[in-house]
Amino acid sequence: MRLKSFLISTSACATLLQAHFALGQIKPAGEVVGKYRNVFTVPPSHIPSQVTVDAPLLGNGFTAAAIAGEPEQQNYYLARNDFWRLKSKVDNSFPAVLGKLSIHIPGLKRSKYRIEQDLYTAITYSTFSKGDTIVKMCSVLAAGKDVLLIDITNSSKVILNGNVELDLPDTNQLQRENKFEDTATKGSDNQGTQWIQRGFVKDVDITTNAVAACKILGSTNNTFSLAPGKTITIVCAFSSNFKNPNPLQWVKKEVKGATRQSALKAVYKHKLWWRSYWNESSVNIGDPLIEHQYYRSQYNMAASCRDPKFPPGIFGSWITKEIPFWNGDYHLNYNYSAPFYALYSSNHLRQALPYEAPLIDFMPRGRFYSKQLTQSADGILYPVGIGPLGIETTRLKADSGMFWGQKSNAAYCVTDLAIQFYRTYDENFTRRVYPFVKATAIFWQHYLKKYGDRYIIEDDAVQEGAYGTFNSILSLGLVPMVFKTAIDMSTILGVDKDLRSDWQEKSDHIARYPLQVRDGKTVFRYSEKGPAWWDDNTLGIQHIYPVGAIGLNSDPKLLEVARNTIAVMHRWQDFNGSNSFFPAAVRVGYSPDTVLHQLRKYCTNTYPNGFRKGNPHGIENCSTVPNTINEMLCMSNQNLLRVFQVWPRDKDAAFYNIRCEGAFLVSSELKKEQVKYVRVMSEKGHTLVLQNPWPGKMLIINSNKTAPRKLSGERLTINTSRDEVLTVTCGGDKSALPR
Repeated sequence: MRLKSFLISTSACATLLQAHFALGQIKPAGEVVGKYRNVFTVPPSHIPSQVTVDAPLLGNGFTAAAIAGEPEQQNYYLARNDFWRLKSKVDNSFPAVLGKLSIHIPGLKRSKYRIEQDLYTAITYSTFSKGDTIVKMCSVLAAGKDVLLIDITNSSKVILNGNVELDLPDTNQLQRENKFEDTATKGSDNQGTQWIQRGFVKDVDITTNAVAACKILGSTNNTFSLAPGKTITIVCAFSSNFKNPNPLQWVKKEVKGATRQSALKAVYKHKLWWRSYWNESSVNIGDPLIEHQYYRSQYNMAASCRDPKFPPGIFGSWITKEIPFWNGDYHLNYNYSAPFYALYSSNHLRQALPYEAPLIDFMPRGRFYSKQLTQSADGILYPVGIGPLGIETTRLKADSGMFWGQKSNAAYCVTDLAIQFYRTYDENFTRRVYPFVKATAIFWQHYLKKYGDRYIIEDDAVQEGAYGTFNSILSLGLVPMVFKTAIDMSTILGVDKDLRSDWQEKSDHIARYPLQVRDGKTVFRYSEKGPAWWDDNTLGIQHIYPVGAIGLNSDPKLLEVARNTIAVMHRWQDFNGSNSFFPAAVRVGYSPDTVLHQLRKYCTNTYPNGFRKGNPHGIENCSTVPNTINEMLCMSNQNLLRVFQVWPRDKDAAFYNIRCEGAFLVSSELKKEQVKYVRVMSEKGHTLVLQNPWPGKMLIINSNKTAPRKLSGERLTINTSRDEVLTVTCGGDKSALPR
């Protein structure tokens, strides 16, 4: 049995989702995502790199591989989420390269190059051809098992010779500088097994050790002679000291015991995992350019984010050269939070899980900094950069860290926790993260100063290095959000009632947003005293998104200022902030035609793997397109659910299982300028407030738990019960309602 059976069908697995699609034209995820492939027709040129790469990307959320090289030498750059140098000192901690798996086939020199990645199955197909010489490779970084499987098939009429080599990264530069000392070994045996081991064990706070082992199945060496029509399979296993007490022994055993049957089983489970992932939600908007970017962005997050203690850093899991820019860390003044924005509305909560771990692990050091500034050991204050397991990547000295004048980093991190909280009301999640949220609220409770009838924020830089900023507009949005989240979480958990009144009082009386006039329009000012404007970021609108302080229910005058600011800033293609600018524009009801026009422009400036061209910032923009589209199709902030509110009425669209505030999963369809239905699954039994999608018409509400109902009005308040499924349709003229 050959591993060309990677292509085996999973049709034997019965779907549980058919009932959801019977309502209208919502297509199963396979029909939508399955249309899209990342296609590479020339070898990538930006790899290895200390920033983002333009290569095909593989990953299972624990291990990652980026494919580079000419056809005759295909290189798989290997890295792991949990392989860092862990030292709390500036420029001493970073995610590191594990190694490189190379496949040499000299007969492919000067061949044509084509790699296609099937997003739905997360399988990568490589084809290299030169006349009658054709080699096909099929690569899977298995989702259910930490192994890389590569199937090589000779479709030529001649024998092709080659070899496979597993090697350590080139760390000569580091060794020459004598900057960091690591342990690195490689070896092989007479059974054809190769292995590498790399670690950081000296002058570190936490030791790390990552390993890989590989072999050609059925072979006792690393060379091969591939006859016409034949296939060989390479298996490479990975682990670390965080996953196994003896990781090297484990990976050797894993590859030595591998068989074609076990490889097939791993691929089968891999396909099931990805099928489950894509079925968590989907959109169908009839725009291939935007849809493709939507799904490859979601692919990149699934491929890089599953390890619950080690989320990806700035460049995701694909570390190909040491040392990454910005040390590849968790930059807390937006870069760390931004990649996760779309995961919550897309219902990909497993990928959102790792976000919380570094924030909670760093709390002891955060208390230390808070006490320095406020005398309160119960609050937390975070620097600009941290790593996993409590490591501080930007520590300057034993008693000081790198803040660039900003006090808002921990508060910024609450944004994602708040988004998940209000969209899930998951009590277990709330118990895990509430200590972080509470401690952030306590810091601000002590740091705010009363000035007349308002609370002010002094010396909190709105932009890195803008020392002395007074009333930063970012923090004026963040702080009330932190207080509100802390109040609501504590209420659900039944704790800290004595703190809520003070949090609420400070939230109610915090200073208003500073304003200014630019281009003849009243717009937001970046600070009351300090920077008025900045030319290349989106800090002037981040109180709109991700903070969520302004929406379509806000005061009309404030909403007008928000729209003016979007128009004057015009930062759609911003180097730092497109991920917040697009959804902010949607939140305030900016022209949907303009948003989609700019989104298409955004999508044309990407590599085939979805990363932005000319922008080194990595996975932070994985949220830009999915988050914007989700908000346009289904907006649920300010305790009101709106479908297709900021979407062109003449553009057909459908969505399935967008996760909304109130712990609702919502599906709907717009066709021929009419909303066909709204389907709501209530996970927690909260009250649903729905903007009537059929103005002036009555609604018929069918439920799996109650008798059908008829309602009318502009906004409908509907009581739900836990796990209730509501299907809302138009019932015609409201005058037909029974009296």
